[in-house]
Amino acid sequence: MLTGLASATAESLARLRADERLVVICGSTVLVMAGQGVVGPVLPIFADDFGVSAAVVGLTFTAFGLARLVLNVPAGIWADRAGRRILLVGGPLLTAVGMIGSGLAPSIWALLGWRLVAGAGSALYMTGAQIYLIDIAGDDRRARYIATNQGALLVGVSVGPALGGLLADAYGLRAPFIVVGAGALVTALYGFFRLPETLRVAELGSEPSSAEPASAVGADRRSFVLSRQFIAVGVVTFAIFAIRGGFRQTLVPLAGADSFDLDIGEIGLLFTGLGLVGLALIGPAGSVADRFGRKPAIVPTGYVTAAGVLMTGLAPNLGWFIGGLVLSAIGTGLSGPAPAAFVADIAPTELRGSAMGLYRTWGDLGLVLGPVLSGALADASSIGTAMVANAIMVTAATTWFFVSAEEPRSSSPAG
Repeated sequence: MLTGLASATAESLARLRADERLVVICGSTVLVMAGQGVVGPVLPIFADDFGVSAAVVGLTFTAFGLARLVLNVPAGIWADRAGRRILLVGGPLLTAVGMIGSGLAPSIWALLGWRLVAGAGSALYMTGAQIYLIDIAGDDRRARYIATNQGALLVGVSVGPALGGLLADAYGLRAPFIVVGAGALVTALYGFFRLPETLRVAELGSEPSSAEPASAVGADRRSFVLSRQFIAVGVVTFAIFAIRGGFRQTLVPLAGADSFDLDIGEIGLLFTGLGLVGLALIGPAGSVADRFGRKPAIVPTGYVTAAGVLMTGLAPNLGWFIGGLVLSAIGTGLSGPAPAAFVADIAPTELRGSAMGLYRTWGDLGLVLGPVLSGALADASSIGTAMVANAIMVTAATTWFFVSAEEPRSSSPAG
């Protein structure tokens, strides 16, 4: 009896320590993402003050995303070799340097360079945070931990723009960058003092993967990347993020203005509502994926998303248009953490960082290519046709995942 009580007490303490680290990570995520949101409404105006074209102004956003796309995989490999803490501390430090440098930039080219540095810091931190949470969560709460951090991300993104506008109005266009840089420094210090390394814990006491022959690790990595399971979940992830970038951020505003005479303010309110739907579903999405498994969470929500996108593309009136958008938001919201949890379940422990970096790259590719492909198709045919094509893409990706992927044993309800 005493042995059982001691075991239960030790397990409870371990859970409390894990929950504390979850709170620390999520607090840092709010600061990092709020920092990105803060400069959102200010950056185009700030860049335009240098007297450059709209295309160059757009590059200030592209530079940030490009750095993330390029560094996701190296960050994951680094986490496997050097540990998670170096990303959780070094990422915010790079972000701080990049943001402060942006605020002090004397020219548009200096601004672009500093935006690359800030994007690199974001890539390091977000990859490290996701891996860290997977390390501490355990199989039974993995999706819920990922979902909680995704909720923190949404809170930061939602709060940031309003704060950035207030700071710019009160103290000038450079002020938001300096404030964000200071916040990133706080995040780095916070992580340094409150987050212990989890690499050896994740490997259950075994030697770090860097001690293995490089050729063996490389062969294992190639085998994993080319596996049917990983490609299937990668394609689904690409489709989900392409929907966010191509359908929702590119086609929906155009359709709202052209077909239903919505003004900018009304479109903004619509997007806020969709964001709230996603935020409300983050918690339930994590619970569903942990309780019923990853595949039962991914497949139905993929088809719900496709149905919502199709409904939006074929909408005969504003009511159907909004209804389709809400349905698609429910689908993507409930999918939430399940794909990331699936990747964590199937990845060998020694390749967990590499796996999450590659997973994030699939998503970022969707964000980068989705708007371009959707816009090109809309130009060649119509906005409605482009939306229908997006629905077909999600349906095909979900069906392939359903046929190709097997439920990981560690996430099965029986396990």
